[in-house]
Amino acid sequence: MSDIFYFCRRGVESIMDDEVTKRFSAEELESWNLLTRSNYNFQHISLRLTVLWGLGVLVRYGFLLPLRVTLAFTGVGLLVVLTSIVGLLPSGRTKNFLSEKVHLMCYRICVRALTAIITYHNSENKPKNGGICVANHTSPIDVIILASDGCYAMVGQIHGGLMGVIQRAMVKACPHIWFERSEVKDRHLVAKRLSDHVEDKTKLPILIFPEGTCINNTSVMMFKKGSFEIGTTVYPVAIKYDPRFAEAFWNSSKYGMVNYLLRMMSSWAVVCSVWYLPPMRREVANRPQSPKHVLWFADLRAEVCFEKHQDDLHLLC
Repeated sequence: MSDIFYFCRRGVESIMDDEVTKRFSAEELESWNLLTRSNYNFQHISLRLTVLWGLGVLVRYGFLLPLRVTLAFTGVGLLVVLTSIVGLLPSGRTKNFLSEKVHLMCYRICVRALTAIITYHNSENKPKNGGICVANHTSPIDVIILASDGCYAMVGQIHGGLMGVIQRAMVKACPHIWFERSEVKDRHLVAKRLSDHVEDKTKLPILIFPEGTCINNTSVMMFKKGSFEIGTTVYPVAIKYDPRFAEAFWNSSKYGMVNYLLRMMSSWAVVCSVWYLPPMRREVANRPQSPKHVLWFADLRAEVCFEKHQDDLHLLC
C-alpha cells in the first residue's frame, strides 16, 4: 500500500506542477500592484494600504474608466465609418494611402483607450508588404499593439454582431482575409488564400499568431505549422507585457471579451515592449516534415522566445 500511495502522491504532484497547464493561468506577481484582481487580501493588511487602494479605485473607476470607454467607442466608431467611406473609392494608390492612414489613426485611438505605453525595438526589421508577420499571443489587444505602429492584413473567422460589423467595414478598405466557419478547417483553401495575398507585393503583410491560443506571457508554445507552408518572408515579432500595471493575459474560459476589456480599461496602464526580429525565409521546396524544416521552425520560435525572456527562456512543445 505504501508503494501505491507513493506513486499516487508523485502523480498528483506532477499534475499540479505541470509546465504547460501553468501557462493558461495568470502570471504570479512578486509584489502587489493595488489591484484586487491580482490579490484579494492585501488591501486589508494595514490602514495606510487600505487608503491607497481606495484612492486607486476612485481614480481608476471614477476617472480613467469613463475616459477610456469614451475613447474606445470613438476609435471603433471612426474605424467603422471611415473604412466604409474609403471602401467606396476605386482601387488604387489613393485608396491604399487613405486606408492605411485611417487604420493607423483608429488603432492609435484604441491604444490610448488602454493607456498603452509601448516601446518598439529594432524598427528596421518591421514587416514589409508581401510577407507574413508572426507573433506570440497573449491577448486580443496584441492586434492593436502591433497595428498602431504599422498596418497589417488580418486573418480570422467571420463573426456576427458588432465584431461582424467591424470586419465588414474593414475589408471594404483593406484586403483582410476573413473565413467562414466551414472554411477554417480546410487547410488547402486557407493556404491558397494566404498564398494569393503574399504574391501581391502591393498588399499589406499578413498578421498571424501561430500559437493558436492565448498564453500568459511567460512562455512561447509550439507554433502551428500551417502558417509557414507558404514560401515567403516571415517577420518574427516578440511581445512582452509588464504585469505590474495590468494583467494582459486573456483567460477566455474565465472571462468574456467585454468583461476582459473592462478589466483592462480599469487597470493602471498597459505597458509592453515589442521586438521586431530579423526576417527569415523558408523555401517551399523544403518539405514540411523534413529535418531542414524542423530546424528552421525551431529557430523561428526560439528567436521570439529569446527576445521575450532573455533571462528566463521557456519553450514549450
